Amino acid sequence: MSERDMHITSNRVVFDRSTTWLWLSVGAALLAIVGSVTSLALHSIYAGLTPVFLPQAIAQDIVNLVVAAPALLILGGLALRGSLRAYLLWLGVLTFTIYNYVIYAFSIPFGPLFLPWVGVLGLCLFALIGGMVVADHRRVAASFTNRRAVIVVAWSLIVVAILFCLLWLSEDIPALMTGSMPQSVRDMALPTNPVHVLDLAFFLPAVVSTGVQLLRRKAFAFTVAPAAIVFLILTGMPILVTPFVQAMRGEVAGWGVLVPIGILTLAMIGLLIWLLTSMRAEEEVI
Repeated sequence: MSERDMHITSNRVVFDRSTTWLWLSVGAALLAIVGSVTSLALHSIYAGLTPVFLPQAIAQDIVNLVVAAPALLILGGLALRGSLRAYLLWLGVLTFTIYNYVIYAFSIPFGPLFLPWVGVLGLCLFALIGGMVVADHRRVAASFTNRRAVIVVAWSLIVVAILFCLLWLSEDIPALMTGSMPQSVRDMALPTNPVHVLDLAFFLPAVVSTGVQLLRRKAFAFTVAPAAIVFLILTGMPILVTPFVQAMRGEVAGWGVLVPIGILTLAMIGLLIWLLTSMRAEEEVI
């Protein structure tokens, strides 16, 4: 058997072990599509949300329906055919979906979509865990050939995560010092800001850690880094859509977020393309 045949055979073992997790994500995507269509069609689903929270929820549904759920289906299909690039991107979409459905499950008032939201959350969570466990991280790391791209991506992840951390803390710390509620919490009429909780406790530390481990050339970080970039890209999309939803509803639109978030999103897309195009062609089979 040639070295190339051995390489494909080895990757096929990983591919076979990934099939279950890929199919779980397909089920999650279909369930998410049904949920998003329902919430956009039935105004009663979000009847209890504040005027500030409602456009954000609608924008999130639009992104889920138009971008995230189709991406899970398309990338899952390509990964089932053996695409490593699609597999790495798929992990990022799963992360984004888990993030958002934690917010759905814990922040949206209980209603008819509670179980579908919990279903999407559970399916994606198990798919992400399984997908990470079965991935051959050393083979993924060996597939990236452009060291400069890896270093730039690593530092970009660290800097962006720290900036977002400082941004959230700039609201939370003054509120704690004055014994008041942060403005974003008052605007959404929630006990706490779920985005701040998830970002400060889990996702931003994970992004910083990924960047640090990437600089140290730890194999696991090469699998996680593309997923982290995808997560940051997708996280920016609902923010960009929200002003348009506000304008369509006749409300004051927060157009000011378009420039900084738009620039950041485009920069992340450019980094992702640069990183993925640096992969060896023969690593395209997982």
